[in-house]
Amino acid sequence: MRVLVDADGCPVVKIAMDICRKNNIEMIVICDTSHVSNLEGIQTIMVDKGADSADFRLVNLIESGDIVITQDYGLAAMCLSRKAVVLNQNGMLYNDSNIDSLLLARHTAKKIRNAGGRIKGNSKRTQEQDEDFKKALISLIK
Repeated sequence: MRVLVDADGCPVVKIAMDICRKNNIEMIVICDTSHVSNLEGIQTIMVDKGADSADFRLVNLIESGDIVITQDYGLAAMCLSRKAVVLNQNGMLYNDSNIDSLLLARHTAKKIRNAGGRIKGNSKRTQEQDEDFKKALISLIK
């Protein structure tokens, strides 16, 4: 088991890094050149800037049973198909029961934006969200 992180805009990289270090678990961070991350002792894979380049690299690295951390529903769906365990930055597990509705919501939001509408953005990240993520990742590792 390894932990792979889609680090493009991921707010929990350092939390995951601390948990992986404490539990002696390999962690791989994948990001594009606009999200350069220098994490000492953590394997970091940088890919060229471009639509989904980090996502496709991550999917190609997955082995069954790996844990993937991402907030991207499309990437989550691809990872689930590769038999990974997929967790979002708030501690929610993506699974076969919720991924279709999440992808539909993303598609609907895109249609609204393309038609000139506005979608409310995410609220400011809270300490509670960090704690929920931490608990979920520790639970998956144990």
